Amino acid sequence: MQIKQRTNRLKTFMKDNAIDVAFISNFENQFYFSGLKAILYSRPILLVIEKEQESLVIPTLEEAHAKEKTDADHLYVYHEVENRKGGMSYHEQVDTVISKLEPGSTVGIEYNALPTDITLKLMEQGFDIRNIQNEVATMRAVKSDEEIEAMRHSGRLVSNALEQTITNTKAGMSELEIDYYGNEYLFKEVPKHFPNSTLDYFVMSPSGLSRTNMPHVFSNTRQLENQDIIIHSRQVGLNGYRAECERTYFVGEPTERQREVFNVMVRAQQAALDFIKVGVTAKDVNQQALDVIKAAGLEEYVVHRTGHGIGVGFHEEPSLRFDNDLVLEAGMVFCIEPGIYIPDVGGFRHSDTVVLTEQGTEVITDYPKNIDSLIIR
Repeated sequence: MQIKQRTNRLKTFMKDNAIDVAFISNFENQFYFSGLKAILYSRPILLVIEKEQESLVIPTLEEAHAKEKTDADHLYVYHEVENRKGGMSYHEQVDTVISKLEPGSTVGIEYNALPTDITLKLMEQGFDIRNIQNEVATMRAVKSDEEIEAMRHSGRLVSNALEQTITNTKAGMSELEIDYYGNEYLFKEVPKHFPNSTLDYFVMSPSGLSRTNMPHVFSNTRQLENQDIIIHSRQVGLNGYRAECERTYFVGEPTERQREVFNVMVRAQQAALDFIKVGVTAKDVNQQALDVIKAAGLEEYVVHRTGHGIGVGFHEEPSLRFDNDLVLEAGMVFCIEPGIYIPDVGGFRHSDTVVLTEQGTEVITDYPKNIDSLIIR
């Protein structure tokens, strides 16, 4: 029912803007509008939404998957083996779809996703091209009650997985080993409480002074040492909907300088969490955290925004950054994660996931943030 509501909303937008057909090529948007979450490597998929029907250009190995998960009216299947009915390549089947469009039709595409060769082909054949990626992002930014409930489940799971990793951390373990404890929790708990569900997760635990200053690096085999600093970052997606929780913590006692910077980071995150609500602007949320960091004389060590949207994707719009004057709405979900990164001192970042409602702001992740709770002694 929810998929139908989404496609109908997109079709209403298309009608109001004289768009005849939409080509959806971003895999997250395909899931959002069809329910199909495929593994994409060398075999692309195209979702085609028209006024009266939806179609998929899809490889053979995803055909049964598409029939189970979607209500597509037509499947344009392409093959990798001989003597099968249909096209032998993705582009042949895309050509078939294009050949059935009315001459001079207006085609809505995601400028940042549809391959250039297909865009050029549409233009060469006289079709008018419109960019619909902003409208799709706007739709995804405001979550339904059903989506938010799924994210609440993910919030509990990610918080508990984070706890398992932190509480089992010891010097001598590798970053990969500490990640294992949270992963094991997920592998055991999700089947127990969410039968026939899909789980996906992301985790990274950079440790040490240099690695925590690189906000996005994968866990590796580096072994933790006494007086190490760690940024443990997790996302959990249950049935396609995600939540994020991150904590900075220590093996052994932090230095006085680390304590000082850690506490600034915590105050900055709390300032943003206290401020964010329906009706404020994205850039003002960003500024709340930045003001705390600036007052502490640490502004030069900020390298990213205060937060981002989350849902189907790891990072979604809206972005909580200095140049976004968007007014926030009920149903939006954000990760609040101001960070401070100082060479030879360490990187410092907590993240929590929040839901905006007309009644207030709901934090759906939970783990202690104060420094005494985050020292492994």
